[in-house]
Amino acid sequence: MERNERSGSESGTESMAKSWCIQFCIGPNPWMARYIYGLMFLITNLLAWVVRDYSHSALTDMERLKGCKGEKDCLGGQGVLRVSLGCFTFYIAMFLSTVGTSKLHERRDLWHSGWWSAKIFLWIALMLLPFFIPSTFIQLYGEIAHFGAGVFLLIQLISVISFITWLNECCQSDKYADRCHIYVMLIATTAYVICIVGIIMMYIWYAPYPSCLLNIFFITWTLVLLQLMTSVSLHPKVNAGFLTPGLMGLYVVFICWCAIRSEPPEESCNRKEAATKADWLTIISFIIAVIAMVIATFSTGIDSKSFQFRKDETQAEDDVPYGYGFFHFVFATGTMYFAMLLIGWNSHHTMRKWTIDVGWTSAWVRIVNEWVATCVYM
Repeated sequence: MERNERSGSESGTESMAKSWCIQFCIGPNPWMARYIYGLMFLITNLLAWVVRDYSHSALTDMERLKGCKGEKDCLGGQGVLRVSLGCFTFYIAMFLSTVGTSKLHERRDLWHSGWWSAKIFLWIALMLLPFFIPSTFIQLYGEIAHFGAGVFLLIQLISVISFITWLNECCQSDKYADRCHIYVMLIATTAYVICIVGIIMMYIWYAPYPSCLLNIFFITWTLVLLQLMTSVSLHPKVNAGFLTPGLMGLYVVFICWCAIRSEPPEESCNRKEAATKADWLTIISFIIAVIAMVIATFSTGIDSKSFQFRKDETQAEDDVPYGYGFFHFVFATGTMYFAMLLIGWNSHHTMRKWTIDVGWTSAWVRIVNEWVATCVYM
């Protein structure tokens, strides 16, 4: 009996493994395809980080990078932009070849969900090609990437607000209002408590002296924005309750915290240790930031419904599960955004190993993103 059960379980495991392998290797599957694209995006970002931190000696010998004259910051920034350009070109090519796909089993659907050998070869070729392009063109791409990164932040912002609004409308609907009332109050209360505690901790950590006027302004203005969003949400003409401003408050407080942490570690108001070598906390923070960036890009890429003008259309069985073109466009702009994080929004900016999104430019980008988020919400 035991042998039969073991053999049965083993055969079941083997059949599951075979089915997964078939889905990846043979049968086009749009749901599995998005994970492969996400993995390719993660590998590209890790490659860009390796090029920035550990490839200075190899980049020095490249003819196209002679203009840097051996400067580490220039070599690292140029290397990141070249990797980013290759990945951007791949996802833009996928965007142009899949945009407008509406039905499964079309040629464009098969191209999006299959042909992996050809696409991996194309991806590798496009990753290598930018290292043979003159530096002038790479610098132009770096300027364009600032705009592309801003587009990605705006798309991500709209996606977050759309999700919060959908959640609030769902909880206030007649079907779920009575059932979700207690949970809504619990989540909203927890969100406000975390917001207040976060603001207090930022005052303690990042505004320890009266001379830290800029950080005091950032934190105080975040508190004002939280109060403003709550007042608008509770206005009789809006009557959206406490859930949406509470969750948006978490979002803007988190952005403010990220902005202040992006300030240079040498800043007197920033109590982070300005260590010359990467400690374990810096490494863990870097890894979490990379994973969070990939997850954010992945989740935003499949949220094409938030950007549809007609959302009441019923979906047929043979409709694509998500917008392929929008998915690849988000990954293309996400590639630009990650490149900006790695170089601190400046190709000549000094970036220590295992750091990401550090510098005054990064801090101000975060702060402006926080203010824009509040304006879009209201």
